[in-house]
Amino acid sequence: MQVTRQRRSVSGARSGLPGLTGRRLRIVVAGTSAVLVAGAGVAYASTQMFGQNQVGTQYANGIQVSDNQIIQPLGDRLLTKFGKFMGSSVSADGRYLAATSADKSVVLQVFDLSSYKLIWTVGSATGVSQKLSDGTVGQEGPTYSPDGKFLWMSQANGLTRFPVNSDGTLGTPTSVPLPKVNGASALPGKSVYSADGSTLYVAVNGQNTVKALDPSTGAVEQTWNVGIAPRELDLVGDKLYVSNEGGRQAKPGDTTINSYGTQVPANPYLGTSTTGTVSVIDTSAPSTPVNSIDVGLHPTALYNSGNALFVANTNSDTVSVINTKNDKVVQTIATQPWPSSKVGYQPTGIALTKDGHLLVTLGRANAVAVYRYEGTPQEPVSYLGLLPTDYYPAAVAAVGDQIVVTNTRGIDARGPELTYNKGPGTAPAVGHGTHSTTATLTRFMLPSDRQIARYTSTVFAQNGWGRKDVKEAKHGRTKAVAVPTRLGAPSTIKHVFLLVKENRTYDQVYGDDSRGNGDRSLTQFGEKVTPNQHALAKQFGLYDNTYDVGTNSAEGHNWMMQGDNPEYTESSAGEYTRSYDTEDDVLGHQRSGFLWTAAESAGKTARNFGEFTQFETKPAGATWQKYYCTTTGVENGGNPSALTDPSVRQDTESPIPSLNAITDHDYPKFDTNIPDIYRYQIWKQNFEKNGPANLNMFWLSSDHTGGTPDPEAQVADNDLAVGKIVQEIAHSKYWKDSAIFVAEDDSQDGADHVDGHRAPIQIISPWAQHGAVDSTYYSQLNMVRTIEQILGAQPLNQKLAAATPMYGAFTKKPDYTPFLAVPNQVPLTEGVTPAPDCGPDTLGLTGTAAKNLNAQVAKRVAVPAAKKEVAAQWTAWAQKQRFTGDSAVPDYANPEQMNRYTWYRTHGWKHPYPGDPKIYAPSQVPGGYLPSSDSN
Repeated sequence: MQVTRQRRSVSGARSGLPGLTGRRLRIVVAGTSAVLVAGAGVAYASTQMFGQNQVGTQYANGIQVSDNQIIQPLGDRLLTKFGKFMGSSVSADGRYLAATSADKSVVLQVFDLSSYKLIWTVGSATGVSQKLSDGTVGQEGPTYSPDGKFLWMSQANGLTRFPVNSDGTLGTPTSVPLPKVNGASALPGKSVYSADGSTLYVAVNGQNTVKALDPSTGAVEQTWNVGIAPRELDLVGDKLYVSNEGGRQAKPGDTTINSYGTQVPANPYLGTSTTGTVSVIDTSAPSTPVNSIDVGLHPTALYNSGNALFVANTNSDTVSVINTKNDKVVQTIATQPWPSSKVGYQPTGIALTKDGHLLVTLGRANAVAVYRYEGTPQEPVSYLGLLPTDYYPAAVAAVGDQIVVTNTRGIDARGPELTYNKGPGTAPAVGHGTHSTTATLTRFMLPSDRQIARYTSTVFAQNGWGRKDVKEAKHGRTKAVAVPTRLGAPSTIKHVFLLVKENRTYDQVYGDDSRGNGDRSLTQFGEKVTPNQHALAKQFGLYDNTYDVGTNSAEGHNWMMQGDNPEYTESSAGEYTRSYDTEDDVLGHQRSGFLWTAAESAGKTARNFGEFTQFETKPAGATWQKYYCTTTGVENGGNPSALTDPSVRQDTESPIPSLNAITDHDYPKFDTNIPDIYRYQIWKQNFEKNGPANLNMFWLSSDHTGGTPDPEAQVADNDLAVGKIVQEIAHSKYWKDSAIFVAEDDSQDGADHVDGHRAPIQIISPWAQHGAVDSTYYSQLNMVRTIEQILGAQPLNQKLAAATPMYGAFTKKPDYTPFLAVPNQVPLTEGVTPAPDCGPDTLGLTGTAAKNLNAQVAKRVAVPAAKKEVAAQWTAWAQKQRFTGDSAVPDYANPEQMNRYTWYRTHGWKHPYPGDPKIYAPSQVPGGYLPSSDSN
């Protein structure tokens, strides 16, 4: 087969940014520093400018990150590699900044802003300044007392109070628990002191209340019921203002969708909340009824100055200004700087300088928006422009003459390398993973108004915002092509299939394909385990520079279905208690809806097979072995009705009405104890009976691992199911106008020599470029935008609007050669105990050959007698990890424990995990507290 490598000019992407005067970016890493010259201004845009950039690489115009952005912030960067920031606050004297963090077993970091250094860390990780076993942190930053002597940190089930030493370090903490109410944890948000310091008010996010505490004892003195999911507090005189993420409580007749046990007023089609409110509590008369002010969706940050209270409406992309004299909204500020899209900028933090500059962080734009505020609430603000930050700015503070920005994701996943141990017989793979998370502070002097306007072009370029990125089809006849350049123009593709899998990196699967930029030493599920993926890459093209955006499944499925990970999920990552995946949490849904609603709004049909569903009702006794035998029986000529026999038939449901209406309820959602070949057979019945919709969505989850077979057997099962699905479509009458997109939801569970976000994808179609190796920078966003473009669907948000469709992946000359699935080369029953009633998978071998294969497998996976007790402890542990059953949740297990569990199983319980002195029991794993603050 002829192989061609597509290369595109990257001279624009790697050139400096003309148009601004020189500005220096100082980077500080844990006390060390380096100096880079920051470019400015730019004359081009759209994500085509990224050329063949690789994520994590520093170019002349900044660092390429995984979500179609370049970062090169204004000012000085202070980098920390102890996880991502959740929230921050500055001490009253402006000397210290305390930030909560997650993902690296460090829950709190304290910085001296005068020396611009990290001076204190708290958590369970090795080497922290202070140990704390509770690894959860709330959505909001810590709170310093007015005198600076105490610091309060919110955690899942209460608060922790630290004495603050004169040098900013912390003393021995005191735990202040807040009990569960009807099973709901407190999940405290922001806390704020009364003016005299005698009371600490706390937003109790998980219980829809605000509590007044005695700060000396932690005793609860008063409780108020407020709106849904109270988040931040601000005290103006005697009035306590509360931002309610979920808006008002539901009224009779409202359509609602759940969030952490509360029914939230919602749009059943778009699946999003429909109200946002600010509650007003009169602290001078605690029994007075709580008032409510309507604002935009998902209100978060509050900031008051004089008679003005500014409210960040994160999901509406606006800021409400409330006159605190009469508690009326007197103006609404649009924070939508790019005309091509009004959705998805995520204003999250607010500050005001002494000279009247209003600053608003735009989390998803990596920018601070700057406005001129004249000092009175009703006076319209003037938009001045944008200033560049690092990845996902969440909070901003004016500290003297300096502006300090807390950037949740810093410079992306460029922290310490991680070790992954997955495939039998492979060496441990060490490299950057998605959990190599970082965070940064950036600080700068506010530029002049004229300079601010000029920096705006830099932000536009870094986001790929062009002038005409979304073009509508013109009236008149247009020749059909695979991916039209204009929305609504005819496409040769009528049926799109999106297959979403779980957790693998590019090197982990394709590192052994010498045609691409792979590292064979990191390949743990190579061609022997994934023969179909390798065959598909040879026939339809290899993509070796494509990136997943999310850290984990909680984020990954959002990026695939929404083209974004809403702020709610970003800020919930410190505890993941309200929800992990937001399939059953309306607050994690953007206001513009989902991929399927975009398709339906464009007049197309959609059908769902497991993706983004939440509920599974599974028969008792329906084991992996039973599903396997049912499937093989049908494949060997048995009655297809056996697939839906009551002994195995399960029911998959979605709480989102528009998704539930198009879901095949016989198709299982995530459950690692249901093989993907069973999912294939369920889909096949539907396909052969009903044909495809215009958009067909799948969740194929076996390559997540954690089920009854060993990891390589589960990945092989997933690979075989993909091959069979493609074969079925390719031999149908629909093949000529179909395109199949195969992607991982995230790439968190493997190492990659380029970056942990790099993932394997396939684009399979008669209209796909056959045999090419494409090294163009792509991300999941480009894939989703391509699907929207084919279907004529409007981009759901600014991230998708800016993403360039994958035009180069398609051709005008179709090749209708079908695909033939490759038989699996790893027994799908490898590691299965007890063996299925229908017998082990013998790869088609018979007689002595089959017996020898069975003996080899049994010998390799057998547990030595001396390790049976510890293996039994791990079996008991696994039963609690929600791998299967009605409450199955992807990535529930602690990553340190999950890695060891996989290693022990794939290496026959004969070797300790690399770096460990022995084979640990679950309770002995370092950092293995449960639940994990950021699941694997």
